Amino acid sequence: MEYTVQKLSELSGISKRAIRYYDEIGILKPARINSSGYRIYGQKEVDRLQQILFYRELGVGLESIKNIVTSIDFDAVKALKKHHKKLLEKKQKLDLLIANVEKTIALAEGRITMTDSEKFEGFKQKIIDENEKKYGQEIRKKYGSSAVEKSNKKVKNMTEKQYGEITKLENSMMETLEAAFKTGDPAGELAQKAADMHKKWLCYFWDSYSKEAHAGLAQMYLDDKRFTSYYDKKKPGTAEFLKNSILIYTGMNK
Repeated sequence: MEYTVQKLSELSGISKRAIRYYDEIGILKPARINSSGYRIYGQKEVDRLQQILFYRELGVGLESIKNIVTSIDFDAVKALKKHHKKLLEKKQKLDLLIANVEKTIALAEGRITMTDSEKFEGFKQKIIDENEKKYGQEIRKKYGSSAVEKSNKKVKNMTEKQYGEITKLENSMMETLEAAFKTGDPAGELAQKAADMHKKWLCYFWDSYSKEAHAGLAQMYLDDKRFTSYYDKKKPGTAEFLKNSILIYTGMNK
């Protein structure tokens, strides 16, 4: 079956403008242009649009989607299996948060009692999810899945007090790092204080600490632009400054 932009928009639920934009950026080209100048899409393009929407649902940017779906190595079946796995993981996370909200409502209405640990289950899962998104792939590759699973288990066992401490510590660390960056001295007192706070922050997540692993993570902040952009969001060069501070702190700067 073939579809015009109008029909494809009605089928998929996305706007005609979006479909035309996908064509303009080369991510979803029509099968052909008919004699009247209308874009015509076939089954192959419908399947491609489905893949695009799957990736969009998972929060992947259009530029990354384009690189994925236009790759000569792109395997639609393999991609669908990955989508399925990711969606199940997302469902599990949402189910946990929904259950947490339902319990909280029931608690407020006096229908049940709820432990402090139960109140924070959804939030602790959020920390795990965010860490997986930021660092998961790289850490698993560098240190193995076992280390990541141990870290996740540690977070799940986190107390309410620890949950508050880690948020406060991260904010303080970023403030100290910002002040240290202004000095321009990674070996200075403020920079080394920031590095020490960074270590303490990591220890909330890591099953065990080592100077080598700390220094390796610092290097990763520069090797991957996602990490770099996180620390450089206020002042470009902060990620490199933090790396140098940590290398000095751990004695790995030689």
